[in-house]
Parts: sequence; structure tokens; C-alpha cells
Amino acid sequence: MRHRVAGRKLSRHTQHRMLMFRNMLVSLLDHERIKTTLPKAKELRSWADKMVTLGKKGTLHARRQAFSLLRDEGIVKKLFDEIAPRFKDRPGGYTRIYKMGWRQGDAAPLSLVELVTLAKGEEKKKSAVKKAKEVLKKVAPGRKKKEEGKEKKPEKKAPNKKEEKEAAKQKPKKEKTPEKEK
Repeated sequence: MRHRVAGRKLSRHTQHRMLMFRNMLVSLLDHERIKTTLPKAKELRSWADKMVTLGKKGTLHARRQAFSLLRDEGIVKKLFDEIAPRFKDRPGGYTRIYKMGWRQGDAAPLSLVELVTLAKGEEKKKSAVKKAKEVLKKVAPGRKKKEEGKEKKPEKKAPNKKEEKEAAKQKPKKEKTPEKEK
């Protein structure tokens, strides 16, 4: 019976499994998203959450604990200086897993693991039109007056489907003229 036994073995010996997750964790913290199989992603999630929690503590002891697992000074620095401050108000769940389908060769379920980047209520979604207008304002501030003049004009209503059909019926169709034979 496997009662109260945590973690997945993934058909690997302990050392191989530990080293594999260490490498995956370093890659995840470095690139902030990696592609892997679904069981590995689900297990990696707990490893990553523990590392981010150490980063949030910010103590020297926590930094040494993180280094003992990650074995890369640059990644530890990035974890404590860049990644952990993003999650200071978040109580957990620092990773997100997307299912991506199945691998071509062996039909293994693939997934994308990424660090959650947006905090709660940080930014509301904007429509594409608003984003484009903001970019235009930054790029070409001189066009601001021209765009304001265009916005003041009343826009035409979009015709209903019935009106479109009626308009199409009223338009005269072009008759095909027979081509001259040479």
C-alpha cells in the first residue's frame, strides 16, 4: 500500500530523479517556462514552490539552502532578487501548468510549466484598440490632435444582416460579356 507516500518515482532511481528535477528547476527559474511531460510538470510544481518560498524568506540561511539544491549562484541571485519579490503578496501557487497535447513519438502527454507573473488585480485586460492607441501616443505624440478630431465624428451604425441582404439584392449584378473569339 502507498498510503501517505508523497512524490512520483517516474521509473527512475533516487539519484537520477533528484538530479533531473534539480536541472529542470534551474531551467524553470532561468527561462521562467519550460516544456516537459505532464507527470514531471506536476512533480516539478512542488519543487518550484518550495524554492520560491525560500526566496521569499530572504535570509542568509534560506539562500544557502537554495544554493545547496540549485548549485548555481546566478540562478540563486535571480531567485532572491527578481522572482521572489514578484510573489511577496501571493500565499502559494507560484507555477502554472498548461496541457499541450501529446508527443509525436510515444504519445506522452506534454505540458508547459511557467511561473505565474501577474499578481492579483495588478493589471486589467485592455482591448486591442486601447493598446494600439497607447502605443501610437508613445510613438507619435504629434498625431494626438488628428486622432482626437477623428474620434469626435459620429460613427455609422453597422448594418444588420437583413439590411446587408437587402443592399446586396438592390445592387445591380454585372452581366458577363461574351469574349471576342480570335
